[in-house]
Amino acid sequence: MSFSRWWMPLLFLAASLLSACERGPALVQREAYVFGTRVEVSVWGKPAQKAEQGLSAVLAEFDRLHRMLHAWQPSELTALNAAIARGEREITVSPELAFMLRDAADIAARSDQLFDPALGGLVALWGFHADEFKPQLPDPAALAALMRTPPRMADLTIADNRVTSANRAVQLDLGGYAKGYALDRAAAILKQMGINNALINIGGNVMALGAKGGQPWRVGIQHPRAAAPLAALDLRDGEAIGTSGDYQRYFELNGRRYCHLIDPRSGQPVAGVQAVSVLVRPRAGINNVGALSDAASKPLFIAGAGQWRDLARRLGIEYALRIDADGVMRVTPALRERLTLLATDIQVEVAPL
Repeated sequence: MSFSRWWMPLLFLAASLLSACERGPALVQREAYVFGTRVEVSVWGKPAQKAEQGLSAVLAEFDRLHRMLHAWQPSELTALNAAIARGEREITVSPELAFMLRDAADIAARSDQLFDPALGGLVALWGFHADEFKPQLPDPAALAALMRTPPRMADLTIADNRVTSANRAVQLDLGGYAKGYALDRAAAILKQMGINNALINIGGNVMALGAKGGQPWRVGIQHPRAAAPLAALDLRDGEAIGTSGDYQRYFELNGRRYCHLIDPRSGQPVAGVQAVSVLVRPRAGINNVGALSDAASKPLFIAGAGQWRDLARRLGIEYALRIDADGVMRVTPALRERLTLLATDIQVEVAPL
């Protein structure tokens, strides 16, 4: 089973791009293709057998989540969507899915519903619930009908492991959250196995544990318009970075690019933004570093040029950058201090929060 282009790489792993020549015998890596993207997990400083056990456990967990959360092939998530569409009330889901939905709903509320996993129906109408993207626009009547009662995470009531929706148009797609959740799960599994130095890369969503030979793990942020890294930074213990961009899951029609990131206010793909990256640091009260790094990049991408920094503050995001259609990278002071710029064709402006 494959998610194909549901989740695609948005960030390069610098263990591969920037420092491959430094790999030594203490580094054990495994690669796989899960969530429709390349996954790489690296463990540092453990005997090969111990490292392989940890890597196998993580990849097995990714496969489990892959099968649980697929947005259009049979899964627990599609079963929930079908029940919502039928108008069923108090639909029973697994405690784990209920947890994810509550967490996603909390992030949605804090982002003015710009991060909104309830709009899977819109994503499907635009053709992004498919293995290949066709350059065609959705049926205007179907789009207008869906937007008359626009689905929102706020339509859901989640009590224990029972879900009720006030809107039958809600169709959940956790593609903007689940890679980050998987990072959190991988980190927990590795720590439980006594593995404290690792780098987990799920198609460009990356989390660091510990360090690599006493040095921070280094990752590179993808250039949105070139097959090269835009910048590099060191990820410290427990930090995660997530990126959203218009350059992986998209189609072009009549000279216009239509990306998979849908503005829930208009029902249209977002235009005028090339990429957003956010870095989340572990701190008191934050138990979902990976999930937050994945989800928070979406509302900062969708929000207008004058709104994204306010949303970053409300989400507790201190480290962020956004590249608009003009090709200018606007970056918060905290992240600018951490970045090593590699591209020479990008203008940089520091954007205080």
